[in-house]
Amino acid sequence: MNQEKVKTPLLRRSGFQSLIASLLCIIIGLLIGYIVLLIINPAGAGEAITTIIKNFFTYNKPKTQLKYLGSTLVKTAPLIMCSLSVLFAYKAGLFNIGVAGQYVVGAGASLYFALGLGMPWYVCLIAAIIAGALLGAISGLLKALCNVNEVISCIMLNWISLYLVNILLTPVKEPTSPYTFVLSSANPDAVLPSMGLDSLFNNNQYVTIAIPLSILVAVLVWVVLEKTKLGYELKATGFNKNAAKYCGMKEKKNLVLTMAISGGLAGMGAALLFLTGFEQWSCTQSAVPATGFNGISAAFLGGLNPIGAIFSSFFIQHITVGGAYVDKTMYSAQISDLISSLIIYLCGFVFFFKYALNKRLDQRDEKKAALKAADTEEGGENK
Repeated sequence: MNQEKVKTPLLRRSGFQSLIASLLCIIIGLLIGYIVLLIINPAGAGEAITTIIKNFFTYNKPKTQLKYLGSTLVKTAPLIMCSLSVLFAYKAGLFNIGVAGQYVVGAGASLYFALGLGMPWYVCLIAAIIAGALLGAISGLLKALCNVNEVISCIMLNWISLYLVNILLTPVKEPTSPYTFVLSSANPDAVLPSMGLDSLFNNNQYVTIAIPLSILVAVLVWVVLEKTKLGYELKATGFNKNAAKYCGMKEKKNLVLTMAISGGLAGMGAALLFLTGFEQWSCTQSAVPATGFNGISAAFLGGLNPIGAIFSSFFIQHITVGGAYVDKTMYSAQISDLISSLIIYLCGFVFFFKYALNKRLDQRDEKKAALKAADTEEGGENK
């Protein structure tokens, strides 16, 4: 007889649980943000929180909405890559808090190849990936050969990377400002091609192939992690490197490879932003870009799923940009950062909510099983 496959209840499915937990984090974050706005200035609290949520929808004209939607997507592409970097390492049992540093060297390599060496965009993109991968591999080697905790090595490398990139890009900065040359003027060939996407967003010149590329990479990461032997070995090594070694897997090689791939993803993320010309690098920058750290939140808000990371990255960028439209006469310019940081902070509780939900479901199932057993026993006595 063919046994029928038992279907997992919807509430027991990991993907559905991640979705519910993420939505709960977002709702709680917005609620707390609204309460903070009420405390600061109750008169404009409702309009302010609505404005943050609406973002580009604050404009009335559809063409203007499309243009600023394009700008949000431009900033979303690097965040997707950083979230993929975090979750790829995390799936293999590593916490890559060095995504910010790998993002920085990716920016440095792409801009130096573009402005200093005059290379086309695809060479600059490859250079950024290699630079990020090499920096990630350093942490991987220290972990594999010397058992140095990757968190410690990554944090140290973040700051080393920042100051090295500042030095590297100083020769290609504008004489009268700390910012690098405008990419579109200095080397138009280094700008990522738009492939006609700019016309879809009301001729927003910064909308390029960066957006579809980041989505394509997300799908590729999912395939590698879930459908390939390599992904299985990397995850097995992360779960228990001693067991992986016993099974014949090269656990040290896998650790280094994981960090290299993770770093390459972060480096590519930086190139997908700076090669659009949307931003210039400041050679006097004294703090690593927040995009690398926001990638951690986007990864967890997306349930550590590459496809979920696409939507979570867009949402985080959406509310961050939306905060810029808040009335500055009522609230300070930092209020948008406060709201977004509240939601980002709550992203860390996604797994807590999933744990609480599973615990509640287990208790419910135990009660049902106990009642069923009692009914069965009572029926037997009656016979």
